[in-house]
Amino acid sequence: MTSQASRQNPRSAGKWVGGIVFTFFIAMLGALLAKIPGLHHAGQLACAIIIAIIYRQFFGYPEVLRSGITFSSQKLLRLAIILYGLKLNIDTVFHDGLGLLLRDAMVILFAISVMIWLGKVLKADKHISLLLGVGTGVCGAAAIAAVAPIIKTKDEDTAISVGIIALMGTVFAIGYTLIEPFLPLTPIDYGIWSGISLHELAHVAIAAEPAGEDALAIALLAKLGRVFLLVPLCFILIYIMKFKNKSEQVQNKVAFPWFLLGFILMSLFGSYVLGNTVPISENTMEGISAATTWILTAAMVGLGLNVSLKDLRSKALKPLLAIAITSLLLSVAAYFII
Repeated sequence: MTSQASRQNPRSAGKWVGGIVFTFFIAMLGALLAKIPGLHHAGQLACAIIIAIIYRQFFGYPEVLRSGITFSSQKLLRLAIILYGLKLNIDTVFHDGLGLLLRDAMVILFAISVMIWLGKVLKADKHISLLLGVGTGVCGAAAIAAVAPIIKTKDEDTAISVGIIALMGTVFAIGYTLIEPFLPLTPIDYGIWSGISLHELAHVAIAAEPAGEDALAIALLAKLGRVFLLVPLCFILIYIMKFKNKSEQVQNKVAFPWFLLGFILMSLFGSYVLGNTVPISENTMEGISAATTWILTAAMVGLGLNVSLKDLRSKALKPLLAIAITSLLLSVAAYFII
């Protein structure tokens, strides 16, 4: 038995490594696809998920590589969330963004409430509706990835939600840039509007950059406030899930999301240590940011490989309509609170 296991271990390790490499390979294809004019606004993440879903439909799930793909979709996903903490400068939020935090909190509450309500009205999948509400209110794919383990969603539902949020955020970011010259807003006000209402950091940057450096700076600050609120939101959801399980006499324990502690520590480290006690170049920080994007993309590929188009058709259309309405209402509401 021992000798047989030892002969199988190298083979199993090879399949594990092969699965991880496979997710990064599709992530690379997504990056290449995102360079095509017209698709660059969608970004590497969305393009890679699309490729993963298409691969699944034509070739099926690569069962032989399942262990490595699962590692990417679970362990690498949590690593990406931890590294994402470096994008949040807590010091900047505390010193310059406290005035925006209240509006950020209002935006998050509005997006989640409206999305859940519309999901019920349209009879959409409740898990996808909640994930999309969190993604719309907080910070897109990263927020969805952080919340999904807490509410115990299926991998395919997480992948569907990420794909929808990437699509909707891109549409709205481009729409903002088109209407910006016609809005009676100062660059600062337009930046705040973009920062508190758009889905991803990348979408905020796309929309705010044409209005100038001041607009972009305040937009990113407003967005960082929403990222900051991801942590308390997750702990609130943990409490709700525990209370729900107890009231329904369900024995499932809500696992503590330890990766959130890593997210917080990375945020503190990036805010108060890097650049102060530990000098670091801008190129190095850009390299870490790029690595985080690649890791998150590979993780999402692993999730995307679990999606079947049959499920996508039955599950995605109603949430897509709900998030379109929610995003539009959020944009209008945010316009009047800037």
